[in-house]
Amino acid sequence: MRRVNVIGTTGSGKSHFSRALAARLSFDYIHMDQIHWKANWVESDTEEFLRKLEARIANDTWVLDGNYSKANDIKWRNTDTIIWLDYSFFRTFLQLLCRTINRAWTRKELWPGTGNIETWRMSFLSSDSILIWFLLTYFKNKRRYGALQHSPNYKHINFIRLQSPAEAEKFLTNVK
Repeated sequence: MRRVNVIGTTGSGKSHFSRALAARLSFDYIHMDQIHWKANWVESDTEEFLRKLEARIANDTWVLDGNYSKANDIKWRNTDTIIWLDYSFFRTFLQLLCRTINRAWTRKELWPGTGNIETWRMSFLSSDSILIWFLLTYFKNKRRYGALQHSPNYKHINFIRLQSPAEAEKFLTNVK
């Protein structure tokens, strides 16, 4: 396990798990949202995003945090392990709701230098709400990731599915 992509639906705990895994392995931690989002919630265009991502994963070891299916060909070309955090709908929604309330309350900048914060309005009163995004994508992602582990295109990748925080903690404890 040298090049790892942690995937999972919004709110599954990818960032928390990925940072812990990267620290445990002494690998670079790469957060795809930080690559994608510019200041003031401006999205990188696809070409720019893929170019920045490719530069970040040029090293021999890393833990990549994020989904971004438009980047699958690039990120999985050399990925040897995919870890899917596949928690229940209610568990994941509760984690996301707590995280969203905390971020709106603290107004902590998500990625240094961007000014990007989650606000009450953005989180609860906008059609771009992360909570709405979760509701629209949870079951679609579950089907897509389930099919992914059996895809002949990615048979070179070790696919690990963790279905609870307890399984995730046990996995981290056993990582050498």
